[in-house]
Amino acid sequence: MNQRLDWQSYFLGIAKAVSARGDCHRSQVGAVLVGADKRIRATGYNGTPLGGPSCMAGECSRCNSDQPSGSGYEACEETHAEANCLLYANWSDCQGATIYITRAPCRDCTKLIRSAGIARVIWPGGSMNINNREGTS
Repeated sequence: MNQRLDWQSYFLGIAKAVSARGDCHRSQVGAVLVGADKRIRATGYNGTPLGGPSCMAGECSRCNSDQPSGSGYEACEETHAEANCLLYANWSDCQGATIYITRAPCRDCTKLIRSAGIARVIWPGGSMNINNREGTS
C-alpha cells in the first residue's frame, strides 16, 4: 500500500526540485516559503541576477578559485536561495511562515529570514524556530 508523504518531506522535496535551477556548480540550493495553511507562497534558488555573470558558464571568480567551502563569499556573484525566495514573497506571506531549504541557512540568510517575520526554518536533518533561536542539526 502506498503511503502519503508527510508535509515536511513534501516541501523539502519541492525545495530539492527548485534547487536544480541553481546557477552554481559548487552547490545548488533551493528554498520554498510555505504559509500556515500549507500553501506555497514563493520559491527561490541560488543564482546571479538576471543577465548577470553565470557561475555554470564559468563566470564566477569564487567558483573558479580554490577557495575552501564556506569562505570567499565576497567574490561570489550569487544571491542565495533564501534571499531570492524572500524577494518574490509578499511581506504578509512571510509572517509566521515556514521556509524549507535544501541546506542549513548561513548567518546572513538567517538574519534575512528573521527580519522577514518567518517563524521556522527546516532543512534536511535540522530545523530552527526563529523567534526563540533554538535549532537542531
